[in-house]
Amino acid sequence: MRFPEKKSSLDLSLIERKINIISLGCSKNTVDSEQLAYQLKMNDFKVVFESKKHLPISIINTCGFIQDAKEQSIEIILDCIKAKSEGKIKVLIVFGCLYQRYKEELATELPEVDAFFGVHDADGIVNYLQAEFNSDYLKNRLLSTPSHYSYLKISEGCNHRCSFCAIPNIRGKYVSKPLEQLINEAEIMAQEGVKELILIAQDLTYYGIDLYKKSQLSKLLKSLLKIQEIDWIRLHYAYPSTFPLDILDVMNENEKVCKYLDLPLQHINDDILHSMKRNTTEKEIRSLIDTIRKKVPDAALRTSFIVGYPGETKKIYRQLEAFINEIGFDRLGVFTYSHEEKTAAYLLKNTISKREKESRKENLMFLQQEISLTKNTQKIGSIYKVLIDTENKTHYIGRTEFDSPEVDNLVYVSKKAIKCDIGGFYSVKITKAEAFDLYGEVVEI
Repeated sequence: MRFPEKKSSLDLSLIERKINIISLGCSKNTVDSEQLAYQLKMNDFKVVFESKKHLPISIINTCGFIQDAKEQSIEIILDCIKAKSEGKIKVLIVFGCLYQRYKEELATELPEVDAFFGVHDADGIVNYLQAEFNSDYLKNRLLSTPSHYSYLKISEGCNHRCSFCAIPNIRGKYVSKPLEQLINEAEIMAQEGVKELILIAQDLTYYGIDLYKKSQLSKLLKSLLKIQEIDWIRLHYAYPSTFPLDILDVMNENEKVCKYLDLPLQHINDDILHSMKRNTTEKEIRSLIDTIRKKVPDAALRTSFIVGYPGETKKIYRQLEAFINEIGFDRLGVFTYSHEEKTAAYLLKNTISKREKESRKENLMFLQQEISLTKNTQKIGSIYKVLIDTENKTHYIGRTEFDSPEVDNLVYVSKKAIKCDIGGFYSVKITKAEAFDLYGEVVEI
């Protein structure tokens, strides 16, 4: 759905064609920003991401998922409005989830913004800047990530109606991208130097059901495996209640598929899971984890939980704490419940204080820190394939196949013995471990 811009005309004749795109929120937003950036680049704009200094044209891709994300988006917008009042920014455009969700409020309360657009309005932004939108370019992106890894968004929207989540209201129903289109996108990125593809969606496991009447995630993986230049394929956001077990066989049989699964569980108590509309139970979750660990014994499991959801008594919280301690997840994130309007949970009483929510979150993250330290210590002396992402004065900084960028552990590789290339793979022997980081040296095998 297109929302009208606040201004119908714009004089760009005296404005330098330099654009700063600020992308907030999740990696799905990152992909949207990169697609928009390519369109603008092909119209002779110079586009950068997250510039430290303000440029004549600023475009903010907002997040409207939970309270913290909304506050961050508003803070960035206000900062740019201040810069505009000082003459540092000439044109300010806001788009994405926050506006899709609060279009009337933002348009009324932020008159300094030149134009607003919804989540599916990249063509509107391009046209507003008096440029030409080309649908043939939708397969192309100007990457904001390091050139050796990139996200591949395989679908849009979500059909699940989790009680705490506003995403279906913002992004709409689940729409899979055709398999051929995804292969084409991946091939283009591989030709441009991408070595690691990170598959993302609101729910990877539903992929293809709307187009092909059955899950096609396994078929997609097998097709991507044929791209010679791609070394790693990583899976994010696998919904537990519809998890297709056949992808475990693909993972086991192909070294290119990282032995890594991001499986957001959100809780373990049956009453909370039912209220959350997660369509699963503790028994089913335990069975799935057992199956994954039996079929792919060395797979790293990442998950996330919500604490402070309405009805989460101290007893129920302790059940979650005990479950995390028992299972020993390799990677774990914890979020405090955010009471979001127009969600099913908004009708429930949000009786748990912010202080208590934060306390529960801190306790679980401290527990995970101990679990992670134990697991990392066991890696000392082992050799892992490491992808180098960046460097500092003393170390190259990379990741194993068990770690996703931005959210997981890092491997610090000593610069003393060998020169490493950014984007290169190296065999690294682990010599030291901390709770969330490893240290090592390159070795020859």
